[in-house]
Amino acid sequence: MFTIEVKDLSMQNKVGLPDVKGVETGIACRRFSGGGWAGATVHLPSEADLTIYVNQQELVTVLCTPTKLNFLVLGFLYGEGIISGIGDVAMMRICEDEKLADVRLNDPGYKPPAKRTLTSGCGGGTVFKLQGQKVESGLVVSPVEVLSLMKKLQEKMDLYRISGGVHTSALSDTGSLLVVAEDIGRHNTLDKIQGECLAGGVTTGGRLLLTTGRVSSEMLIKAARMKVPVVVTRHSPTGRAVSLARGLGVTLVGHARGGRLTVYSHPERLGCTAG
Repeated sequence: MFTIEVKDLSMQNKVGLPDVKGVETGIACRRFSGGGWAGATVHLPSEADLTIYVNQQELVTVLCTPTKLNFLVLGFLYGEGIISGIGDVAMMRICEDEKLADVRLNDPGYKPPAKRTLTSGCGGGTVFKLQGQKVESGLVVSPVEVLSLMKKLQEKMDLYRISGGVHTSALSDTGSLLVVAEDIGRHNTLDKIQGECLAGGVTTGGRLLLTTGRVSSEMLIKAARMKVPVVVTRHSPTGRAVSLARGLGVTLVGHARGGRLTVYSHPERLGCTAG
């Protein structure tokens, strides 16, 4: 067992908002409509920088929405191969006012990776490894089920409905959403999901990963490390993500909204057998 200490100072429950964290409230602005200007106040997503230290060595600074930070850190460390499971962590302390996460591993000989890559994700993503793993799964899901799950994802976009400017992702089975995360960074949502699953003992393999954001190569690699066989987005994947999905055995679905979707790789999991 390990201990997690979280000192969470993010804003919530202001000006009658529901219990949704990660929102800056009452931001003054001027709006132009109908030929004239008017004053207004709006709610915007919070943005924070969190520096992760592992065994007292600085690893990386992540720009993120300050919610589920413990899961974000756990998921990031797992996705980068720094930990292989929750048992590798002896202690984790997260303090928002100091903008840091202090993680101590059971292995005292840990050394930070020498090379890092800046990703295309909004929120300033960084990865240390750009390698995926082959996904083997017998999962089959129908297009109707996929579209129904994407509709359920829209219903869970609590922070987006209040402030806009964030992405929402979810892990699901073929009928329901299991874990949902929102963040200014697309990649951060996947790390938060992975971390919450690690902490809660939820299996990610053989599930679907749904997201509102563009699926780029680093997003696809994170999904493959989670052993997720089906990745679905409301928007478009990149060409490199499609190539990786084909090689790693991942079914990649884009433009899933309304009554339509497009499948770019391994369509057999959606019942498509045409060449």
